[in-house]
Order: sequence, then structure tokens, then C-alpha cells
Amino acid sequence: MKNKIILFSAILTSFLAFGQNEKNVHSEMDVYAKKIDSIIVSEKFKMNIELDKLDKDFKGKAAAEEKQKKKAEIAEKYQNILNEKIENQKGILEDSTKEMVKNIVLNPDKRYGVVVDPQTGLLGFTRKRVKLPKDYLHSVRFIGSFVFSSLTSEDKPFGYFNKDSDVKRSSRNLSAYTALRYENQIGKFTSPLFYRTGLGLRVDYFTPNNDKVFAQDGENLYLKAFTKGHLKRTLIYNTYITIPLEIRWVVNPKFTEYEGIKYIDNTNTQFYLTGGFYGGGRTGSTIYNKYSTDYTKKIVERERVMVGVNNFMAGAKIGVGYGGVALFIQKDFTPTFTNDALINNRYGLHVGLEFVSINF
Repeated sequence: MKNKIILFSAILTSFLAFGQNEKNVHSEMDVYAKKIDSIIVSEKFKMNIELDKLDKDFKGKAAAEEKQKKKAEIAEKYQNILNEKIENQKGILEDSTKEMVKNIVLNPDKRYGVVVDPQTGLLGFTRKRVKLPKDYLHSVRFIGSFVFSSLTSEDKPFGYFNKDSDVKRSSRNLSAYTALRYENQIGKFTSPLFYRTGLGLRVDYFTPNNDKVFAQDGENLYLKAFTKGHLKRTLIYNTYITIPLEIRWVVNPKFTEYEGIKYIDNTNTQFYLTGGFYGGGRTGSTIYNKYSTDYTKKIVERERVMVGVNNFMAGAKIGVGYGGVALFIQKDFTPTFTNDALINNRYGLHVGLEFVSINF
């Protein structure tokens, strides 16, 4: 009995010393301490009842030796009962202890979440499952990028600064890309390779050169001079739903060990290379013109593009990154504009920076 209480006290004391700032751990341990106290108080009460009865039975008798023997038997009986009940609680205590250690060491800042009681509608707190090293090897993330887009010819697919292009330099063609992306490890826990896929939204903007604007006549998409007033801004933008399939290779992997198993430490900020393919379909294209006249300072026109833009797109992408920031280049294999578009360059070439990465 004494050894059991000393063991329990040692465990409790060590945890209180280890986690003075861990108030939630302290509360958890208090629950188990109260359970043990309740067992001890209950059995001690029963034992005292039997001892009181024993004193009454031997009142006025001179058999002190026999009375002492009976007291020793009662004490031994309740000691065995206490040992058995505390032993039953020991497994629960050890499991809780291990779980709290994981909470402290592995996930100190995300142990608790907010939940709504379905019956009362009240807010409450619940403990989240601790994330282990293997849990960081796969993720769902929302990512965002801005992209400098350019159009190239078929015979000069990487002529990014082509002076003969009908659209302005890439600095005037700022595009955007967002995606909900799933990533998982390929191979063993120490493998530096990961694959990525998901669903993305891409919007490409192109501004014509020489103060011209895009126009259409039902058969062709073409460029023409603007004659309605003073042109402030003009562009055509194409919107696509895309599906990427990429490989990420960690260049300088760092590792961690948990329960004798070695893992690549995906919580560390690391350099990596990416490469892969993408494809998608166009959801719409719009010609946008903003201009002023002698009678008004701002007129905005939007016209849906019905001809000259490819409905499908596919290409390849390579990049380099560090942590949540990545620089990439992507080349469209399919032309952005079809033969019905009377412009000299039709293939997209894009340089982008991924700078938004939100983990779910």
C-alpha cells in the first residue's frame, strides 16, 4: 500500500514540477489524483466501521492479543483492496500520462479546439489529436501566387522578352493563381520526394501594345486602334480551372526520430525543387476597356470573348522554393489563342512567385 501511494505521488509531483506553466496538464492530473483520494477515503471509511465494531465486541474483555490480531487482519484486507483498486487505475493514469507528454512535446500550441455542443449550442473546448511526425508528411494547403505572363511564338517558345509581341512586356501582364493543394510523401518516411495535386484557379491578363485594344467580329479576335476617347487601361483576361500534378524534392532534408522510427522532418524550413505538369479548361474570357471622354472621366466596358481563345490548356512547370515561398516558371504547350486570333504570338510563358501558403 505504501509503495503504491509513493509511486503515485512521485508521478504526480514530477508532472507538476515539469509543467508549472501547463495549467491544462495540471488539471488533468488533478482528476486522477481525486479518483485515488476518493478510493482511499471510501475504503478507509469502511475499515474504520469494522474497527469500531471490533472495539465494541472486545469491550470489557481482556483478550488484548486476540483483538490486536483481528485489527491486523482487517488492516491487511483493506490494504489488499486498495492495492487492487489503485492497480486498476494505474493503466488509465499511464495512458493519460503518455498522451499529455505527447501534447507537451509534440504539439504544445494546438492541443485544444473549439466545438459546439449539438444539444445546447454552447461553445466548448476539446483536445485535438496530437500530430506525430508522420502527420506532417501529408497536408492540404491553400496557396496563392502572382505571375508575370508573356506570349511567345511557336518557333521561339522561350522568347520571354520578345520585342515583336503584340502584347506589352510581362511587367504589365500580372496574372494570378490560387489552388487548394494536397501533398503526400512518396516512399519511406525518410524519402525526400513528395507528390502534389489539387484544384486551381488561374487568371491570365494580357495588355496590347501601341495603345491598341482587343476586338472581335464573330469570326476573328484581333487588335485595333482605340477611337472612343482617352484610353486609361485595356486588357483581355482568361480564366481557367486547372489540375496540377507535381513532384517536390527536398534538397537538404532534416530528420527527426520518434519511437525508434526515423522521419523526414517536414516541420523544418527546407530548400526544395519542384517539377510537374498541369492541365485545365477555360471558364471564360473578357475584354476590358477603361477610358474617359470630354463628357465623363470614367467609362468601363466589358465584353465577353466568343472566338479566338483556346478552351483547353496544358503545360509544364519547374521551380525552386524555401519554406512557404517558391519561384517557378511554367510553359504552356497548348496555344492560349487559336488561329482565329489575328496576333503574332499565341503561347503563354509565365514566371511566378508563390508567397501565400495556408495549411488546413
